[in-house]
Amino acid sequence: MTTKMLQEKLSSYGAPKNKIARMARNGELTRIVKGLYETDASTPPEYLAASIYGPSYISFEYALARRGMIPEAVPVVTSATFEKGKAKRYDTPFGTFTFHDVPSRAFPWGVEVVVEGDYAYRIASPEKALCDTLWLRSPVANYRELEALLFDDLRLEPSELRDLDSRAIADLVGRYRSTNIGKLAKYLERKARYELRS
Repeated sequence: MTTKMLQEKLSSYGAPKNKIARMARNGELTRIVKGLYETDASTPPEYLAASIYGPSYISFEYALARRGMIPEAVPVVTSATFEKGKAKRYDTPFGTFTFHDVPSRAFPWGVEVVVEGDYAYRIASPEKALCDTLWLRSPVANYRELEALLFDDLRLEPSELRDLDSRAIADLVGRYRSTNIGKLAKYLERKARYELRS
């Protein structure tokens, strides 16, 4: 909840700002970042990411972990933005949040809205989260380097890679114009052809 929303809610008090400060001191409110508060200190961090900095959606390694594509939990909530110019990082009582640009042409595609109780948040599809992640990495020279990036660096599960929608990735290739994503699309196409022949 923003400071402005809280002030409107507490407008019956003579000094709403002082009331907000008292509520924060008493633990009734938790300050997330300047001008943004949460009433429930146990709120999952993914519910808060887009309020901290946006427009944004959850992506990169955090989304890959949430989708079960990588085995480890990811402690930092990673989100995608566009045309912001530089990466942002926020350390809050709810955890650490980072935000990185993706191309504006790619930003709105492959994003799903998840509703949980009173909260809704936007998260990349498995295909989009992987493309966003590869967008941030240095270009690979060949398929061997791509496999090392996917399976050694990212620790992606091979079975999860097989379950990806290769058509969705092929549709995203032109939106990123990225060597890594182009190689991924061709790699998946080659794997599919090989499996059909086997």
